[in-house]
Amino acid sequence: MFPKVNPTSTEAWKKLTAHAAQMKDVHMRELFAQDPNRFKKYAHCFHDVLIDFSKNIVTEETLQLLTELANECHLKEGIEAMFNGELINETEHRSVLHVALRNFSDQPIYSEGEDVMPDVRAVQKHMREFCEKVHSGEWRGYTGKNIKYIVNIGIGGSDLGPFMVTEALKPFWVKDIQPYFVSNVDGTHIAETLNKINPAETLFLIASKTFTTQETMTNAHSAREWFLKAANDEAQIAKHFV
Repeated sequence: MFPKVNPTSTEAWKKLTAHAAQMKDVHMRELFAQDPNRFKKYAHCFHDVLIDFSKNIVTEETLQLLTELANECHLKEGIEAMFNGELINETEHRSVLHVALRNFSDQPIYSEGEDVMPDVRAVQKHMREFCEKVHSGEWRGYTGKNIKYIVNIGIGGSDLGPFMVTEALKPFWVKDIQPYFVSNVDGTHIAETLNKINPAETLFLIASKTFTTQETMTNAHSAREWFLKAANDEAQIAKHFV
């Protein structure tokens, strides 16, 4: 069962509020002067990732109170409910299965009693094969030219997530393929992007869970109209929109 505790109603929250007031005027220099080993204490490595929170205004008391807050809110039980596929998305009455997409082990993840991992693996395989076709030039535009421009159309997590990953992996970009991201419903954003690209060499990625998001669909329709002015054939849309 997913816990329903308002964090602001807990005793730990009251303590944290008082603690925050006490720490308000504390300077970082003071914390490092008080504890020369602060970096070692508040920095951790996970594989090649360094997590350093020594340069935040936190102390042992801060961490203790945050742990108390997590316990009062039954965070552990909430995490277990998510991993067990319980229907914790109460608005849509669905499981929250981000964890399945990030599961690189052989452990099953269940939703309503069914292991979702075979379906996840099948979709990931399909995505990998599609990417390889675009990268190799096997997937071509309607004139037979290679794809040189990829335009992601989305908003919120469907924009920021792909953009973050794309920027983070910039050293590994495939040569001669330029990504763009369009999220603003203001027509200027997509118009400026379309002015930089060639319809015969462009692949549009429409990123949406429901395909009802107004901003995303407005931009997608604008891109479609722009493309058809050049291609003049709706049968060619499948080569340029996914």
